[in-house]
Amino acid sequence: MTGVASARIKAEAYALGFDLVGVTTLGPMETAPAFREWLAKGHAGTMGYLERGADKRDDSRRVFDGAVSAVVVAMNYGGTQPSGPIARYARGRDYHDVIVDRLNELLSRIRDVIAPGVNGKPYVDTGPILERDLARRAGLGWFGKNTNLINPDLGSFFFIGSLLLDVDLAPDEPFATDHCGTCTRCLQACPTQAFDGPGVLDATKCISYLTIELRDAIPLALRERIGGLVFGCDICQEVCPWNVKFSRDVTDAELQPTPAVASSTPVELLGLSEEGFRARFRHSPVTRAKRKGLARNAAVALGNTGSADTMSDLQRALQDAEPLVREHALWALERIAVRHAPEDR
Repeated sequence: MTGVASARIKAEAYALGFDLVGVTTLGPMETAPAFREWLAKGHAGTMGYLERGADKRDDSRRVFDGAVSAVVVAMNYGGTQPSGPIARYARGRDYHDVIVDRLNELLSRIRDVIAPGVNGKPYVDTGPILERDLARRAGLGWFGKNTNLINPDLGSFFFIGSLLLDVDLAPDEPFATDHCGTCTRCLQACPTQAFDGPGVLDATKCISYLTIELRDAIPLALRERIGGLVFGCDICQEVCPWNVKFSRDVTDAELQPTPAVASSTPVELLGLSEEGFRARFRHSPVTRAKRKGLARNAAVALGNTGSADTMSDLQRALQDAEPLVREHALWALERIAVRHAPEDR
């Protein structure tokens, strides 16, 4: 197809509310060898699912027969929001649902105005393809030292989605330059020292992994470094000069923070029942951690930042049905007791 078709598709994507749109040709993925090496070093921790679908990761044309092009999109989720226990990306409706719905609508529009018989498949962070590679190839940004894709006009507080298609489209120029320079603020700011070097993240030390993906006890050596965070972490993005200068407010109605989620405190989260957890986080990415994981995290946050007044909440948590929650509540009580112990005279 011609560049006219690509331009029309981009116009439709922008009309659907996407903040960035680019087009690229599918094929072998540049970072696939590095990803395999990353897995071999154990940096994925317990995320065994990342090893599945290696053939599709290596070559994005293998997603379905005839796939040759990708429309890659980005949606801003609001880097200007204040810091809090829950990472910014998880304060609104689940982005997977929002972006997949819009990519399916984009596919419908492509069929209506460009190619009635086109086949397509949307991906949003849930399939075995290297979407960050596709985004760079589509001209949306470069890989920062904190591994996030950075756009010179938007920073990095955005979601990435891809619509893979079986029609040839005129591709955009890949983003070929790196604009991090000598800056290492993201690497230096990480509380758990999760970066093995520029562009290499050891997920087993990352606060986002520890509070979301890890199902077991949080390692003792890392608990204090989590501070007051309960779900995810934005620190390596917060300190990035590109975000300091170019982050934007959330404008999309579906990604606006849900008040009950955005205002959640560790004390509230520790005390939630299963029913209360489901009610508060319905259609939220926070459900990924499950109730016991979130309560575990809340206990750690209280152990690091809670006052003596929160000890009663932690003592109640010692009766929690989940051993995981009880263990972390006991650790938190011991931490607070030490912190508020009277000084020797």
